[in-house]
Amino acid sequence: MSIAVSADGTKIAFDRTGQGPPLILVVGAFNDRSTGEPLAKALESQLTVLNYDRRGRGMSGDTPPYAVEREIEDLDALIREAGGSAQVFGYSSGANLALEAAAHGLNITKLGLYDAAFMVGDGAPRPPTDMADQLAHLVASGRRGEAVELFQMRLVGIPEQVVLQMRSAPFRPALEAMAHTLAYDASVVGELRLPMDRLRLIRAPTLAIHGSESPAFMGNAARELAAALPDGQARTLAGQTHDIVPAALAPVLIEFFA
Repeated sequence: MSIAVSADGTKIAFDRTGQGPPLILVVGAFNDRSTGEPLAKALESQLTVLNYDRRGRGMSGDTPPYAVEREIEDLDALIREAGGSAQVFGYSSGANLALEAAAHGLNITKLGLYDAAFMVGDGAPRPPTDMADQLAHLVASGRRGEAVELFQMRLVGIPEQVVLQMRSAPFRPALEAMAHTLAYDASVVGELRLPMDRLRLIRAPTLAIHGSESPAFMGNAARELAAALPDGQARTLAGQTHDIVPAALAPVLIEFFA
């Protein structure tokens, strides 16, 4: 494990593996760098992969107050560790963060996205504008389980009956342990709308990937992203859900990044 220091002094933990052009992995909600580890392993023969814990997760620090800009600075610190420029892959809400970082002007040479968290053409109700505040209040009140379930239902879109069934799942404690970061992801994704004005600022070649079995709005989002970006393309991974399957995803990323 290595440490990058962000602009506000927060220590960001990351692993560096492989050889080739640098690629930084940005994971989504409920994830830390253990989520990216199998994908990093599948890419390391062709790419130098920097797989990091976003702030507040794993071995990374978490200096308050939170702002999306601090996470952009964290990613910038990783880019400095990579040599001053890097390719970036973002997953789910991590894709939204990667897009915003690119629009912010970070030295991102190529951008890959998997199932970016935008709701396009689905017609489902938008999350409330104060979702991040609601989640932070629940966590501050010691109601981490309620925060997990609120996020799952209102931002992920999992039906309530399924969320209730997952209360006894073996992975539930891990979700609750990361509940304080859900407000961060809620801040990153906002109302799940494509930021058309921001997308026009992104010059890096961008590949927007979605799983054919992921929610339909994610496929719509990938196509809309590709059309809106100055240099964008979309690709469907046949038979894949929202989960990352390295055997299916890695060849596509190697073709694009390496």
